[in-house]
Amino acid sequence: MKVIDIMNPNVITVKPDTTVRECIKVLRENKISGVPVMTDRELVGIVTENDILSLLEIPEHTGYWLPSPLEIIEVPVREIVERLELRDSVSEDVGEWRVDRVMKKPVHTINGDADIETATEHMMRHKINRLPVVDDAGKLIGIVTRGDVIKGIAEGS
Repeated sequence: MKVIDIMNPNVITVKPDTTVRECIKVLRENKISGVPVMTDRELVGIVTENDILSLLEIPEHTGYWLPSPLEIIEVPVREIVERLELRDSVSEDVGEWRVDRVMKKPVHTINGDADIETATEHMMRHKINRLPVVDDAGKLIGIVTRGDVIKGIAEGS
């Protein structure tokens, strides 16, 4: 069985400049848990509920991170600064962030002519729940989820 036989050809997408709040609305209205991010012609990323939820992680304790003396020796200064800046971002309104700030890239994709075993192996190896389906030219033609694979196996189509 081929991916093209079980994929959903009606792919809902968002643009890189879509806000996180608008993206959440798209996910909820369409009852989906992830969405490809497209420019006019190119697949540039993917945003999932997990990506959005990870923005809301609240640091333990007071929200301040101070390195231990051992970390100062072992952790490069750049990483310490990045951690402190990340903690400051919790106070920002993440709903106004653009999705290109939180999307995963590069995107794992699969060709429509691939078999579902290959799709399953790819999802399991990369711990992802959906694969955008592309044609030989790299154009987005559909999306396949773990649920689609299970349904395809059950129906034996």
